[in-house]
Amino acid sequence: MNRPPKGSAAPGAGTPTVSAVPPQSPPVPAQRPGGGAPGAPAPASPPPPAPPRRTAFAEGVDRLRAAAVTEPGRLRIIGALLAALVVAFGTVTAWQMHERSSAAHDVRYRSQPLTSEAADIYRSLAEANTAASSGFLAGGQETEESRDRYEKGIRAAAEGLVTAANSGAGSPSADTIAELNRLLPEYKGLIERARTYNRLGFPVGGAYLRYANEKMQQDMLPAAEDLYETENRRLSADYGDAKSYPWAAIALGLLALGALGWAQHRNYRRTNRVFNHGLVTATATTTVVLLWLVVGHSVARSNLGDSQDHGVRSLNVLQDARIASLKARGNENLTLVARGAQTKKVGGETVDAYDFDFGKNMDALGKGLAEAARLADDAAGQRPVTTAKGNMAEWKKRHAAAREQDENGNYQQALDLVIGGEGATVECFDGVDAALAAALEHEEREFEQAAGDGLDAMGHLPQGAGVLAALGVAGALLGIGRRLSEYR
Repeated sequence: MNRPPKGSAAPGAGTPTVSAVPPQSPPVPAQRPGGGAPGAPAPASPPPPAPPRRTAFAEGVDRLRAAAVTEPGRLRIIGALLAALVVAFGTVTAWQMHERSSAAHDVRYRSQPLTSEAADIYRSLAEANTAASSGFLAGGQETEESRDRYEKGIRAAAEGLVTAANSGAGSPSADTIAELNRLLPEYKGLIERARTYNRLGFPVGGAYLRYANEKMQQDMLPAAEDLYETENRRLSADYGDAKSYPWAAIALGLLALGALGWAQHRNYRRTNRVFNHGLVTATATTTVVLLWLVVGHSVARSNLGDSQDHGVRSLNVLQDARIASLKARGNENLTLVARGAQTKKVGGETVDAYDFDFGKNMDALGKGLAEAARLADDAAGQRPVTTAKGNMAEWKKRHAAAREQDENGNYQQALDLVIGGEGATVECFDGVDAALAAALEHEEREFEQAAGDGLDAMGHLPQGAGVLAALGVAGALLGIGRRLSEYR
């Protein structure tokens, strides 16, 4: 019997222990997408897409939001807004007042002078036509005074057309001026023919004079009146531009003052300091500009209104009255030239055409003088109008006497009462014309004074607004900068 040797381990102790878990197979390498050799390295995954690029505006908004949560950032924003408001106020004030100052300058030196020039052209043409008929009535014994008056009227009309053409180049009145320049030589030619035949004693001279008068009444004077109305509309437009209130500048000024006041109140609440010198300076300059704007424009508007109400309107009424007197004088002369050859039906009655027009012109003269007396605002303006009224009343009396003589067949007596010396209607006409000329001269001075004062009231306001606004911006920025320095 075999026995194990002593000291040896128990039976089975040297036998290795068998694991209860069966052995596992080695892992199978993963297959590559799309097939590939087993054990090959897998490709790297693509990088994530980059975030979309932000706009500069969005970044600026973010910075602004970040700055707005800190007091220095808020101060910088407030300073920028205050500076922008003051700059906008100064810029708009300078722009609007420059526009109004330019319009007031045009009223004083362009529009009204051109309107007066157009009225003078009309008056000169009517005066030349009246002088031509007066010279024709004198026959071969035309006076030197009558001839000079005709030449003066033609020359004044030609010079006025040259001035209007130079000043109104490219304007709506350019065509009217060209038409008058074309008609004026034709009219002169007809008048010279009428004079020539009249000196020779040929009756055809009267026909040429009537034809010339028709060209004047139907073509030239309506064109001159159109020129006058065109320039008058331009003058009214310039007045409207000069007198319109600068509401945008006033609104910006009030807004800037409100913002500056709020900024100073905020500064006081946070620092307990009553004044910030920079903000006080900005407020003071803004206040000065706003007061200068309101007061200066109000004074200018008032003076321009006076120049329009008591200057331009009076001038227009007086010009119309003077033209009515010239046309009345021309029709009075043509009544004797035509000797009843021109008639018209009025209310079923046949009347002398020129004498009927004379009555209409005298009615227009009377209404014009009444309106001129109402508009005259001082004794110096009323005096010549009163004189013209007296001469007009006497003119009507003498004209009635001359018509009575003519209707009774006393042509020479009627002629003497019209173009003769003492006691003739020509004296009354000359008196009316001289009085109206004096009244026009007075109202012209009144206009120049009032319009000049209105222009002066706006003088230097655009430049001053720009300078003071720059000082206001500097004050606002320095005031805010002073507060920012406390955080450094």
